[in-house]
Amino acid sequence: MQDTHYISTEILTLTAIKHIREHDVKLELSEEAILNIKKSRNYLAEKIKTNDTPIYGINTGFGSLCNVKISSENLSKLQENLVMSHACGTGEYVPKHIVKLMLLLKIQSLSYGNSGVQLETVQRLVDLYNNDILPVVYSQGSLGASGDLAPLAHLALPLLGKGEVYVEDEIIASEEILKKYNWEPIVLQAKEGLALLNGTQFMSAYGVYILLQSYKLSYLADLIGAVSVDAFDCNMSPFNPLVHMVRPHSGQVRTAEQMRTFLEGSELGVSEKMSVQDPYSFRCIPQVHGATKDTINFVSKTFKTEINSVTDNPNIFIAEDEIISGGNFHGQPLALALDYMSIAMAELGNISERRTYQLVSGLRGLPDFLVNNPGLNSGFMIPQYTAASIVSQNKQLATPSSVDSIVSSNGQEDHVSMGANGATKCLRVIENIETILAIELMNASQALAFRAPKKSSPFVESFVASFREAVPFVAEDRLLANDIHAAIGFLQSLSIDTDLMFN
Repeated sequence: MQDTHYISTEILTLTAIKHIREHDVKLELSEEAILNIKKSRNYLAEKIKTNDTPIYGINTGFGSLCNVKISSENLSKLQENLVMSHACGTGEYVPKHIVKLMLLLKIQSLSYGNSGVQLETVQRLVDLYNNDILPVVYSQGSLGASGDLAPLAHLALPLLGKGEVYVEDEIIASEEILKKYNWEPIVLQAKEGLALLNGTQFMSAYGVYILLQSYKLSYLADLIGAVSVDAFDCNMSPFNPLVHMVRPHSGQVRTAEQMRTFLEGSELGVSEKMSVQDPYSFRCIPQVHGATKDTINFVSKTFKTEINSVTDNPNIFIAEDEIISGGNFHGQPLALALDYMSIAMAELGNISERRTYQLVSGLRGLPDFLVNNPGLNSGFMIPQYTAASIVSQNKQLATPSSVDSIVSSNGQEDHVSMGANGATKCLRVIENIETILAIELMNASQALAFRAPKKSSPFVESFVASFREAVPFVAEDRLLANDIHAAIGFLQSLSIDTDLMFN
């Protein structure tokens, strides 16, 4: 098993990131990356020596101060001031696993040789990553254009011996870590602060984590939906491949195939049905879940491009002898994709809650609220309320962020993506989906027990048996909050091989 990942121009995939995260793989700069970084830095240093022309962010101010020329003796101070002044994050701490992804993606972006940074700067980011020294970053402060300025400023502060870092579960001052490791603070050279702060690594890191979780939750939605299908004694005809051959959306076809696989050999599935048709929340699983799968794949392609791109400004092109100020820091592609993902994942929760509602409604031979002696026992009445509350919150969170824009930097930055807000909202949606699916699984497994002695498929029965070790059958009322949390923990503990789903 590979225990080192070499940063290079080789495409960084979700599969590779998943492997790096799960196996705590260390990073190392490849010879190619080292050469590209050095060549870019040397080119920029020579250009500054021989050219007195104003170049944005290198020998000028920033934002609306872009026309203010900075003297050569102040170029290093300019970059240090930039990092400190832009570290204006507020709100909750960014989760540590996302901060670590931010480091990985920033290293990748700086390694291509279009940013003009010192090798020492990139190597220090690698050292932080490999030693699990994670900068304290705040979730609020980025407009998603000009890069994720405030969050990335906090990410960069420890290079200067400023700000705070996590060491295991403790937050300590960065200067203490520098002393512990005998590291000198990085003295930023021309453009380096801008290269560190310009970029989309906050949005990208959230997006990568969201995608990894979404693939798993998409699979679990199908599997839990399959449990519900048999628990509600549904027809198998909606999953017939003939239905999907005449409307062959990729996600729809794959979902129907998945449902057939999960329910293969089900005694309940082949039994005679009293109902000719089932409610849409069961019958249209392939169409609804499938549309979410197609959205995940679209978003995955967007982020795959982004994490293998240069997103700072200006960009250095050595072969063409050009330093060009552009707008690769603008997060619009990510903002739209994250909003789309929020909507698509919210729909998985929406249809899941509807299945839960049907299961507790006393239909198709199931007892009211899935409990013996309803009335004396309230059974599963209120978990559906909880799911409904969370579904409603997801609908509010799925309101697009990308349609908003606020003018900043004295009018110079007059259109921004708001993709950072879209990213933090989308993460909340993803976390909510896990809870909604956990509640559906509680209900579906409870309902399935009332179908005995008839059984579902061997696969579903095995899955439910594993779940029963975490959440036993509810014979009479008990504290169901504990069961909900145990169900969430059960889903989190599952390791799903989703590699084949990645693009």
